[in-house]
Amino acid sequence: MSERTAASTEPDTSSDDESTKTEVTSGATAVVRALENAGVETAFGVQGGAIMPIYDALYHSDIRHVTMAHEQGAAHAADAYGVVRGDPGVCLATSGPGATNLVTGIADANMDSDAMLALTGQVPSDMVGSDAFQETDTTGVTAPITKHNYFASSPDTVGDTVGEAFALAGTGRPGPTLVDLPKDTSLSETDREPGEAKPPETCRPRLDPDEAEVEAAARAIERAEKPVLLFGGGVVKANATAVARQFATEHQIPVVTTMPGIGTMPEDDELCLSWAGMHGTGYANMAITHTDCLIAVGTRFDDRLTGGIDTFAPEAEVVHIDIDPAEISKNIHADYPVVGDAGRALEAIDAAMEHSPEAPEWREQCLTWKDEYPMDYAAPDNEPLKPQFVVEALDEATPDETIVTSGVGQHQMWAAQYWTFREPRRWVSSHGLGTMGYGLPAAIGARLAADDDETVVCVDGDASFLMTIQELSVAVRENLDITIAILNNQYIGMVRQWQDAFFEGRRMAAGYEWCPQFDKLAEAFGARGWTVDSYEEVPDAIEEALAYDGPSVIDFHVDPAENVYPMVSSGAPNGKFALSEDQL
Repeated sequence: MSERTAASTEPDTSSDDESTKTEVTSGATAVVRALENAGVETAFGVQGGAIMPIYDALYHSDIRHVTMAHEQGAAHAADAYGVVRGDPGVCLATSGPGATNLVTGIADANMDSDAMLALTGQVPSDMVGSDAFQETDTTGVTAPITKHNYFASSPDTVGDTVGEAFALAGTGRPGPTLVDLPKDTSLSETDREPGEAKPPETCRPRLDPDEAEVEAAARAIERAEKPVLLFGGGVVKANATAVARQFATEHQIPVVTTMPGIGTMPEDDELCLSWAGMHGTGYANMAITHTDCLIAVGTRFDDRLTGGIDTFAPEAEVVHIDIDPAEISKNIHADYPVVGDAGRALEAIDAAMEHSPEAPEWREQCLTWKDEYPMDYAAPDNEPLKPQFVVEALDEATPDETIVTSGVGQHQMWAAQYWTFREPRRWVSSHGLGTMGYGLPAAIGARLAADDDETVVCVDGDASFLMTIQELSVAVRENLDITIAILNNQYIGMVRQWQDAFFEGRRMAAGYEWCPQFDKLAEAFGARGWTVDSYEEVPDAIEEALAYDGPSVIDFHVDPAENVYPMVSSGAPNGKFALSEDQL
């Protein structure tokens, strides 16, 4: 059941009717009222002593709370909910271990610039610093991994603090925020109602780019002979996909994406070269290597994209558009920096351009690279099931708008490589932090954020799945229609691949001598389960799992020797990608 089905029988919380909102009598009710004022419909969390007053206030609210099996799962679910919805997701945890269990999910959201609000319980204010039961310096622990965090010291102001934290999470460059809630603040009386959620006055991101920066970027693009657009996750965050596509199409500039930017350009569009980087397509990496003008929009140029900094786009003048000035020239020098909202900046540059770059030979060269370095694989009948085949079969069997979540590892790369994405917010994964276990709780968050008629598939690995398998209980309890496809090679696959390539095949702590029967585990949780060992079994298992109205798990036993290619060795030039182990 999706959230919107569940909510259809409840009062409309988006209404301005004050009778549907929580009455403010305490700090805790002020917190909940602030969430309601911000339009929050769903929150994910785990109960506990210090956060209990907030939960007691939620008891009377129309906000839907989903109790997760672990706080890390709550953070990932909230993260994915926000990615799909485009608004900050909300998670809650108690003090001490509850708060520290959120840390991985908060750090993940921070690395990927995902908007999220975390609410944590805390021991009473007069006990802070005394090593009280379940006390942790939550604001201290999370300061490096949040956009901003707050210690709520007054019941009269806590509602406005929560509203501000929610708004700040989604303003400018998105990111996670946190409010630490001492129990006395939550329990103390107040009748002060919080206002609308708005960011602090000091938060003034530059949305409109500087005119001189725009003019300089426009002239650089006009004179380019081999231009490439690089669309990052910031294009998605800014809801600038339509503008970005229009710019690429109007000026006939080939498009490369980052992994977080997948879906900003339809991957079946002739101009789209798919995503670049360590396991990106050969043709995307060739385009970046040979471009003379790289127009990068909303990307932080992380090392998995760039390979060696000194060899990245070596022939290119770089136009870098980003809302965060701290990203400009942080990793890759920007010859033409443009600080501002991605959509507004592209519109301004488009208006300033007098003509499109003349680049017919370049476009033809990019098409030639597509032919020279196709994304294909061998699938002999006498070898085990290939994971790439499974991903393509899932893609073919599901609607174009399917939402795909994943854990981290080889299965993540295969899902990104062999699923054809045509829209943004359909690919939901852990990019910067690389968090194994992200896929299943993310699928729960995505399912609750999605429309009823949208399909949600989690492509996971056996090692990733085992990290958060307990969240399957949540999917069953909430009757969520998600399909989990495990590409089971009985290894931490990417670790095994690196050990074979760079550590002379010493497979230390990479494989499993024994692996559970995931289909049986799924049934024990109350889900449906299948095991697939051969190509012939794939179509029927997928069809049955997708048809089942509830959580389903397909355990695909895939070739344990299969590796992810193309591959750019860490720190190597993008153009020196390997297509097999002997080329590394």
